[in-house]
Amino acid sequence: MTRIFSDRGFDRQFSRLPRKFQLKFYERAALFAADPRAPLLHNHPLEGKYEGMRSINITGDLRAVYRESENNSAFFVEIGTHHQLFRS
Repeated sequence: MTRIFSDRGFDRQFSRLPRKFQLKFYERAALFAADPRAPLLHNHPLEGKYEGMRSINITGDLRAVYRESENNSAFFVEIGTHHQLFRS
């Protein structure tokens, strides 16, 4: 089982999300903890400013960005819409 951690920036962004999206994150985080590569998550590596990190889908447009850590853990660093995270 993958252990999940987050940094303060992620926590701040998360606290500003509507409650329904927070609940959806908890659902997807539980799935992620059990199987990080579950097809529903669309887990994929990122490039550019997020080089070395990965992204999972929370909803159709909401994404969570994380980096893999040692000891089977993931450290979530950002959460937001595709536009918020990946705009040029």
